[in-house]
Amino acid sequence: MTFNDIAWLPLCAGLTAVGVGLSYLTFRRRGVTAGLRATAWSLLPLAAYLTGALQTLWNVGAAVVGFVTGLVLSPAVWAGVVLAGLSALLFVVSGTLRGRALSRTRTARPETGAAAAAPERSAAPRTATPKTATTKAVQTGKTTPRQVEQPAGDDFSDIEAILKRRGID
Repeated sequence: MTFNDIAWLPLCAGLTAVGVGLSYLTFRRRGVTAGLRATAWSLLPLAAYLTGALQTLWNVGAAVVGFVTGLVLSPAVWAGVVLAGLSALLFVVSGTLRGRALSRTRTARPETGAAAAAPERSAAPRTATPKTATTKAVQTGKTTPRQVEQPAGDDFSDIEAILKRRGID
């Protein structure tokens, strides 16, 4: 059925007439505010026909219905949806694997540059007094992170030793 197969003027005029009749009843039962609102709704079908908006609404509705039925009933479209989902899944997995590979290369790489060439400091580590540490935490609004116990053969043992020698706990 196409747009031109329907007699739109009598249909819209009839809807408007019924709506105005119900609006009159609404005026009497619920008051002026509800009656005016009902009258405004009642005038919309005839206004849509006279302005040509009704045909536009028909075309939009037909396009949406065509898209949905094509989506639901077409195996090719469902294959496309499955492929799009598979593609998104592969992007997520490859990003995760890439992040793991980058973190492995960072921890496996030996120290080079300025950090390795820095001269050794005294063997006695500097320790901050509790009062100073508390004052810094209050001033910056940050709390000191908790230290996590690591096994002796851990890759971070050399980094922890360097940090302790420099007085950073």
